[in-house]
Amino acid sequence: MILYALRRLAAVAGVLLVICAVTFAIFYLLPSDPAAHACGKTCTPEQVTLVREQMGLDRPVPEQFGGYVAGIFAGRTLGTGPAALECSVPCFGYSYQNALPVWDLLTDRLPVSVSLAVGSAVLWLIGGLAVGLVAALRRGTALDRSLMAATLASASVPVYFTAMMLLLILVQQLEWLPYPDYRPITEDPAAWAGNLLLPWMTLASLYAAMYARLTRASMIETMAEPYIRTARAKGLYERTVVTKHGLRSALTPIVTIFGMDLGGLLAGAVITEHVFGLPGVGQLTYDAIFKADQPVVLGVTLLAAFFITLANLGVDLLYALIDPRVRYA
Repeated sequence: MILYALRRLAAVAGVLLVICAVTFAIFYLLPSDPAAHACGKTCTPEQVTLVREQMGLDRPVPEQFGGYVAGIFAGRTLGTGPAALECSVPCFGYSYQNALPVWDLLTDRLPVSVSLAVGSAVLWLIGGLAVGLVAALRRGTALDRSLMAATLASASVPVYFTAMMLLLILVQQLEWLPYPDYRPITEDPAAWAGNLLLPWMTLASLYAAMYARLTRASMIETMAEPYIRTARAKGLYERTVVTKHGLRSALTPIVTIFGMDLGGLLAGAVITEHVFGLPGVGQLTYDAIFKADQPVVLGVTLLAAFFITLANLGVDLLYALIDPRVRYA
């Protein structure tokens, strides 16, 4: 298992390097000039040229990419001359618009996105599994059809529409919840959860619907397996057959998609954070794209790729715990 994990970590490093190269090429070979964005609209062509030289954009692209990758592990000096800036490890570049290192911006916004992703993941996983399990065990009944119709409607509604409706009903009309405003969990756990409950519900309403349908389909397929009939023939309680033999085997595809979804959300839920005004990585991404702040967009892309690849590694290791057949293989 240790050797397998080490091989997967090496593969993760290779994937991140490829993603870094592709993203770097996309953003630094586009017709738009990063130096012009950094300098501003009032800069003359001579000033833009000077900024391009200070930023090192006049060097060959492979040399720029090598410096970027080396800076992540060893730090680097950004620019030349009196305007040069020292970027400490890990150096993901310097934001043109915020005049701050990209790594500092990411670490400052990351707790908000992690709180949003983890909280909503708990809600959608519990809700999706419960609804899917009930629908599978009541297959073909009115309850099954009603639950699946509700999940289809929930999955079809855009996130921003759900967010606006919840704001209108729960915050403005009923006044049951406060308007979302991030509070660190270390300061006040109750205020942290209360202010994030509305964004959690928004994301959970979408993901729980998809997980419910996936759980139902996986459970129906699993409960028709021969070993389920054997377990029942041995006289096991139905609860044991469903939970220990049925649900445990049906969790394999759910764990796979859960790792992907959680890994993607850890790098920011752009629409949800923007609608609720949460200062997370998603909001930072939105502002960086709107302002063409390329180093920030590149840093966020690498952060998202890291979380997704790390989640995939975690999922592969969890397979052995969930399904004994994988462990024996």
